[in-house]
Amino acid sequence: MLVTQRQSDQRQKQDLVQFKGIDYVEFYVGNARQAAHFYRTAFGFTPIAYAGLETGVRDRCSFLLQQENIRLVVTSSLIPNSAITNHVEWHGDGVYDIALQVDDAQNAFETAVARGAKPILEPTFIGSHNEYIVKATVASYEGDLVHSFIERHNYPNFLPNYQFLPTLSTSQTTGLKEIDHLVFNVELGRMNLWSNFYQTVMGFSQAQQFTNDDISTKYSALMSKVLQNNTGRIKFPINEPAEGYRKSQIQEYLDFYHGPGVQHMALRTDNIIKTVKQLKNNGVEFLQTPDTYYEKLLQRVGFLDEDVKVLQNLKILVDRDDQGYLLQIFTKPLVGRPTFFIEIIQRKGAQGFGSGNFKALFEAIELEQAQRGNL
Repeated sequence: MLVTQRQSDQRQKQDLVQFKGIDYVEFYVGNARQAAHFYRTAFGFTPIAYAGLETGVRDRCSFLLQQENIRLVVTSSLIPNSAITNHVEWHGDGVYDIALQVDDAQNAFETAVARGAKPILEPTFIGSHNEYIVKATVASYEGDLVHSFIERHNYPNFLPNYQFLPTLSTSQTTGLKEIDHLVFNVELGRMNLWSNFYQTVMGFSQAQQFTNDDISTKYSALMSKVLQNNTGRIKFPINEPAEGYRKSQIQEYLDFYHGPGVQHMALRTDNIIKTVKQLKNNGVEFLQTPDTYYEKLLQRVGFLDEDVKVLQNLKILVDRDDQGYLLQIFTKPLVGRPTFFIEIIQRKGAQGFGSGNFKALFEAIELEQAQRGNL
């Protein structure tokens, strides 16, 4: 039977893995216990489970932290010269695994490998007939970032060798709900290669693209493509530096992370004013936006439910698209190196990434770069 190009395209789309969402994000860190304490006291996460010597794990220590639909794992090594210690020595604390929820981990793994992904962990079954989990892992395009495929069937624990922790007192909740997106920084000339990987191997599609004309200041610029899965629940903007008068924030990240990786994670809230106030009370530091940004804010973005004076006091940015508006703010780097940071975002209809704020954001970052001697 003759198959038309349209039928072939439809079959190819049907063959692609259906990702349900982000199961967890794992960080490799120098001290997991201290990192868990930081995310608990600063961001309001609750330690849910633990894996380490007491649970039969001899080479690492991990804490699972949760807030609403966000699950973070912080892992540090118990032995020298391990993959974890090498990762931390080279990159500092950073994201190692963005684990994705799937209905069929073996199919996800086999499909990704057949399409060019490097296998890291073969599909592994843990549990009983009615209560089990299947985990498989592949490498991302390059660097030390991986993706685990997680298939859950009434499995009572988070992962093997994790034990649930007794309820601990947490900082006052900060209202963080879910992961909105994760942003990758890659070297100059590598953005299209990464984009092609996620489209070909993972079945993502390109949702948006920004050129150096869209994202630039008088000193620096970058280019970006936004990749997302078929439901739009998983979004990976991919940035590369562009030629500029001085060093861009992307190049600064690459210099200190020593390669490509996750620059920041955006966490969604339903009330950014309340969230940011609490985070500030907890000691979280944010980038500072000049007061001039707010002088004609309503003329630029139209009517807002929020008081502009409150937004100005908290340094929250606002952008609008044809579906509504969003509010966002960015922390300073959370580690000693100028690498990983967190974005807090509230969406009121808008589905973009705050393109109208790029210039203000870059200028704020460049002020920090100048203080570090890296601009």
